[in-house]
Amino acid sequence: MKRRHEDSQVVKRNGTLYVICKTNPKFKARQGTTRGTKLSKKGIK
Repeated sequence: MKRRHEDSQVVKRNGTLYVICKTNPKFKARQGTTRGTKLSKKGIK
């Protein structure tokens, strides 16, 4: 993942990479596992 803005930060939480930008929130991004979230449980019945 690359930083899209000079104020953005790359943060790793629980094996997932996040790009956080407080000055311009449209640059938010996420990459990595989504275990334990609603996204990963969508197809499981």
